[in-house]
Amino acid sequence: MKVRTLSHQDYLQHIPETGRHILVQEKEDKLLFYQAYNHAIANYALENQQLGGNAFSYNRMSWIKPNFLWMMFRCGWASKENQERVLGIWIKKADFELILQEAVYSSFQSDIYDSMEKWKAALAQHEVRLQWDPDHDIYGNKQERRAIQLGLKGQILKAFGTEMIEEIVDLTSFVKDQKEKIDQRKLNELLIPSESPYLSPDPKLNEKLGIS
Repeated sequence: MKVRTLSHQDYLQHIPETGRHILVQEKEDKLLFYQAYNHAIANYALENQQLGGNAFSYNRMSWIKPNFLWMMFRCGWASKENQERVLGIWIKKADFELILQEAVYSSFQSDIYDSMEKWKAALAQHEVRLQWDPDHDIYGNKQERRAIQLGLKGQILKAFGTEMIEEIVDLTSFVKDQKEKIDQRKLNELLIPSESPYLSPDPKLNEKLGIS
């Protein structure tokens, strides 16, 4: 598996307990994101190393998440319908910066936008949606820490799915193995992909994103 892991206990010791953070695994000039799909979409993605096929639609918004435990909450550890397969998607940091530059909050933020009208105008002009949601622990309980998710649509989604992806790996077996350890209360054996807070080299972008 081309993903670095560490014990659950070590993971908890290395991540912030509060604040807004882009927790992500880095490897040289690449970052790891997660998506959960049905078997048809996942099989196509793994075989072709890009998103597409008859089961995937580029006409809908697709959300990418760098935080493993948030993804596990969202897909129920690969148990929810149409989310039975968990993929790890590596993209270059430079492409992630392009995505972040296009990000507009999915709801109005008075400390970011001068007016409701300017926020609505930004929504109309950009194809990436930004949300800070409560992160979750291994049982799905909400945490004080906030995790980022980014919704992509239109041309930037097409670029993400067909041009930005460096590698796609299947994490489904790993996910199910870890869920079994949780169910059996073998937390001393539980592994989590390693993550650390990511900051853009652009301070103004970090401020716009509300990273804290």
